[in-house]
Amino acid sequence: MKIGFIGLGNMAKAMISGMLAKGIAKPEEIIGSARTDKTREDVREKYGIQIVKDNAEAAALADVVILAVKPQMFGEVIPQIKDSVKENALVISIAAGRTIAQIEEAFGKTLKVVRCMPNTPAMVGEGCSGVCRNENVSDEEMEKCMELMRSFGIAEEVPERLMDAVVGVSGSSPAFVFLFLEALADGAVKAGMPRAQAYRFAAQTVLGSAKLMLETGKHPGELKDMVCSPAGTTIEGVETLEKKGLRSAVMEAVDACVKKSESM
Repeated sequence: MKIGFIGLGNMAKAMISGMLAKGIAKPEEIIGSARTDKTREDVREKYGIQIVKDNAEAAALADVVILAVKPQMFGEVIPQIKDSVKENALVISIAAGRTIAQIEEAFGKTLKVVRCMPNTPAMVGEGCSGVCRNENVSDEEMEKCMELMRSFGIAEEVPERLMDAVVGVSGSSPAFVFLFLEALADGAVKAGMPRAQAYRFAAQTVLGSAKLMLETGKHPGELKDMVCSPAGTTIEGVETLEKKGLRSAVMEAVDACVKKSESM
């Protein structure tokens, strides 16, 4: 099976890295195309995959075509490849805000479409992807797609109506987490800790907290209560966050992402 990447940005490179590391595909089974010579050569040198200059050539060679370009590039890229995509090829889009119907309309023909929303932690093999499909994709083909997506993190199939929610809760939210990490470290720096050390402490704490929740299956409220001793330091901090509206701010940020994705 040949896998063709149209676009070789950070997300595409994360996916390629995961597929190679998990043995999902060999370098010679992956084809990539990108706009600049530098990007193409950097990816060829790092991953050893087949590189072509022309998007149409990459699409023509592939059994699975991964549209790894920004949604605003669809108007330029899809006309280049739509006549080159094989009849039975699986087309996977990782662009936010582009529905299956919009993708089908842009290609102007019947095809197998999977829509996927990964996130940047895929770059370290800890991605989270929401995935949906059109009626032309069989269960067997979907499982193969999910195998590809799980090579760089977790992946779950969701109905397309929830894809905008996926954008808010996982696609965009790493930026929110990084803001929180930066603020957490700033607080430690204010208390006298060297900045590099503060970043390490903050990052490891967020990593460990997330792992604790996933591995124990406990409700986040229960885990929060485990840290909050009566009349202790943590409950003082929690009270401050509640007063400052942390929960509502985060919920509104997710809602803003969802609405933006719906309008794209």
